[in-house]
Amino acid sequence: MMRSVIRLMLIVTVVAVAAPREARADGFVNPWAGVHFGSEIANGRGGFGINAGGMGGGIIGGEVDFGYSPSFFGTQNDFGNNTVIDLMGNVIVGIPIGGQTGAGFRPYFTAGMGLIRTQIDGGTLFDVSASDNNLGFNMGAGVMGYFNDHVGLRGDLRYLRTLTGDVVNEDLDLGGFHFWRLSAGLVLR
Repeated sequence: MMRSVIRLMLIVTVVAVAAPREARADGFVNPWAGVHFGSEIANGRGGFGINAGGMGGGIIGGEVDFGYSPSFFGTQNDFGNNTVIDLMGNVIVGIPIGGQTGAGFRPYFTAGMGLIRTQIDGGTLFDVSASDNNLGFNMGAGVMGYFNDHVGLRGDLRYLRTLTGDVVNEDLDLGGFHFWRLSAGLVLR
C-alpha cells in the first residue's frame, strides 16, 4: 500500500514538472494597518502586519498572513505589556477583473490555519503574566485594486479564532478567544 502511494506521488510529480505550460504567477506583498474589534476588546485596538502570496496565474492561490497587535487587551497601565500575534497560512480564491496585468481589481475570499499567540505581562489592574500559543483559524473577504501593473490598494475583513483540543486525534473544538480584524494597505505585485 505504501509503495503504491509513493509510486503514485512520484508519477504525479514527474507529470506536473514535465507538463508544458506558461509560467505566470500573480505574486503580491501587502503591508497593512488595521483595527480589531469584537470578543474581549473594548473600543477597538490597532494592529499592523504583512501578507505575501501568489495566485498562480488563476483564481486560486495561497498567502502567508502575519499580524502584530500591541496593547490588544488594553493600555499598558492597566494590563502591562500585552500583545496578540497571528501567523496563518491561507488559501485565497479571487477572480481578476480586468486581467492580471494593468489596472483592475480582484475580489477574494480567504481562509486558513496557523498560530494565535496571546501574551500579558502584568499591570496595575491585573498583576498576571501569561502567554498562550494556540492553533487557530481565520476566514475573510476583501478586494485588491490595482492602479497599474505593480501598485494598488487592498482592503480586508477577517474573523480569527483559536481552536482547542487534540489535533492528532482530530478532536478540535472552537476556542473561546476570537476577534475581527479590518485592515487596509498598499499591495505590490
